[in-house]
Amino acid sequence: MQQFDVVVIGAGPAGSHCAGLLAKAGYQVLLVEQHDSFSQNNYSSAASPLEILEQFDLPHSVVAQFWRKLELVSSAVSHTWESKKSLGVVFDFAKLRQFLADRVEKQSGKVWMGYRYLKYEKISDQTIVYLKKKGEEITAIATQILVDATGYARAVMYPDKNKRQPFFKATGIEYLIEVDQVTHQKYSETLVFFLGYQWSPRGYSWIFPMDQNQLKIGSAWIDAEHKYLKKLKPLRDYTKSIIQDYLKLDQYKLIEIHGSALEYSSGLDDIYYQENIVAIGDAVSTVNFLGGEGIRHGMKGAEIAFSHIDHYLQNQTSTFVKYETEMKKIFTEKWNFSEKINRKVYLDYSDQKIDLGVSYLKYLKLEDVMDILFNYKFDKMYRGIYPYLLKKFTQLSVFLQKWLGRSQSNL
Repeated sequence: MQQFDVVVIGAGPAGSHCAGLLAKAGYQVLLVEQHDSFSQNNYSSAASPLEILEQFDLPHSVVAQFWRKLELVSSAVSHTWESKKSLGVVFDFAKLRQFLADRVEKQSGKVWMGYRYLKYEKISDQTIVYLKKKGEEITAIATQILVDATGYARAVMYPDKNKRQPFFKATGIEYLIEVDQVTHQKYSETLVFFLGYQWSPRGYSWIFPMDQNQLKIGSAWIDAEHKYLKKLKPLRDYTKSIIQDYLKLDQYKLIEIHGSALEYSSGLDDIYYQENIVAIGDAVSTVNFLGGEGIRHGMKGAEIAFSHIDHYLQNQTSTFVKYETEMKKIFTEKWNFSEKINRKVYLDYSDQKIDLGVSYLKYLKLEDVMDILFNYKFDKMYRGIYPYLLKKFTQLSVFLQKWLGRSQSNL
């Protein structure tokens, strides 16, 4: 039976990054991915701020497109913020995952593609992990540490799906389309986000630029009851509406349609560890549920987990209590606030109130919008209210002056 120091189940950004760090530190690491190729589940929208490249030493070769503009569109209001320099990237998710997996192997770690995780069990002082590759016999391996990086499935931490705790759930669908060069050029450097009943009730929609004249068009919503809307169209109809009614495309090539789900633990009340089993990434809700951005946070969480796994293997600790404590210290406060805003805007707001909110945001500077979207500094949202009120007050003053002038001329 093969033995490893650490077995990581799931080769997403969090799992692969954690495995790479452990391999670099000299541990015997096995990274397990259920798909034969990363092109089989190239599903993430993968928009991130520019600093992610330097933060995790990522090459430009995994970037599908750089972006320097942000556009926010509601049912009746829209606004665009623009920079002369690049603000962020949209990843080619398959290339990103392949690069991270290759980095594991370059550090002498092992990557097994096409292996499905079945279960683990404790035998004496060993943890035995059972894997299955299609057409082959079940493989059993031994490990000191088992890492659950299976995303929202949480397959290791929750072997019995019927015993899973209640999660806050969302569903998304995304179209990858090829468009004409003129259309692609128009959106090649822009992230477009949609709010409001017309484009995405109970959530938001988006247009993200890719390379090769391709765009990602997607919609996501919370699986919960809306305060006002009781009957909705299918989610994919809102995605189609962006293509037909916003982009006004009659001709385009549909490359693929894919869907995904997200399950988020309110208050980050996840299971972070069980003895020598550790969960990372989306398996411990390391994603901003307001906007769905998870790559940066999953990889950051992987770095935190790595340091505590390292301490465990070095016999410097016998528990992962401090791992959970550190994760919650970093993420809980801003994630809780994100969730509150999420529920309020997506489930409780009228369409007119969403339009009003976008009207406020129009008065914010680009750096403030970036801080709200990617650094979760929500206090900056209120900076748009005062210019908005000043404009309305000025308009009212002009109206009153004209009205008084007409009234006096009639005397």
